[in-house]
Amino acid sequence: MSDPTTTMASERTPEPGPPAGAGSGRPSRGSVSPTRQMLLDLVTRPRFAVPGTLVLLLAVIAAFPGPIAGFFGHGDPLACDLNRSGLPAGEGHPFGFDIQGCDLYAQVIYGARPSITIAIVVTVTSTLVAMALGLVAGYYGGIIDTILGRGIDVFYGFPFMLAAIVILTALGSHGIWAVSGTMAAFCWPTMTRVMRASVLATRKLDYVKAARALGASDLRIMVRHILPNAFAPVLVLASLTVGGIIAGEASLTYLGVGLRAPTISWGVQLNTAQSYFNSNPSLLIYPSLFLCVTVLSFVLVGDAVRDILDPKSR
Repeated sequence: MSDPTTTMASERTPEPGPPAGAGSGRPSRGSVSPTRQMLLDLVTRPRFAVPGTLVLLLAVIAAFPGPIAGFFGHGDPLACDLNRSGLPAGEGHPFGFDIQGCDLYAQVIYGARPSITIAIVVTVTSTLVAMALGLVAGYYGGIIDTILGRGIDVFYGFPFMLAAIVILTALGSHGIWAVSGTMAAFCWPTMTRVMRASVLATRKLDYVKAARALGASDLRIMVRHILPNAFAPVLVLASLTVGGIIAGEASLTYLGVGLRAPTISWGVQLNTAQSYFNSNPSLLIYPSLFLCVTVLSFVLVGDAVRDILDPKSR
């Protein structure tokens, strides 16, 4: 004979039901999509948050140099007075003046725009070219893949710095678009190879075979099924490339074949400072400091993106 107390307790206690959201076909309110969770993990990482904040600040400086330069003095990098040539830092002019009597702080602030602009243009252009060529070569293979592979080998045969110097010297143009186009012409091969290898691995997966069996066109398979799942390695490489492009542009400008005055850039300032370093070291120190911080920030951001997209690198 059963205990009446136990019987009454069992009648009052409801049996456990299915978990919230089960059987509804939709995630519960507390669940987070994998993409959103990945972004949250990336943003909350200190090794991304610190350089990411610096990159954001540098982007604001490049986009709005006038207000930033106006924090001290008049903020006009072209308002020069030879009577102030080489003067040290003073009130309203924290970096002092350059050889032409221009405010060095305003010059450094305005120098961020060309460098970051070139880096963005080169990275975006190279990434788009690599995506298109790598996707086609990896998906179709055969003669298309062979021709592309031999073309990439030709580009690898030219040292980047030497080839850029030759092209820019032959062009005789030293504007932002000429430098961007020259650098982009030698940045896409590595990205293309990475994209091709990723596509080769992705096209053999079951969902691609299923889409092909259902009659999906090649274009739809490449764009809707392969590209979203093969793009991550190229994104990682592109994020790591930005800092290298900024350093490469500054090197070309320092050698006298990149940007030239009256364009204001860190490379132009370093090129000018090499003749006056002994008498006025601030001409070299401040542009170099901003350049190093910018390159390091972009490299660290790219490294954090690599860690979050590639679990093997953690």
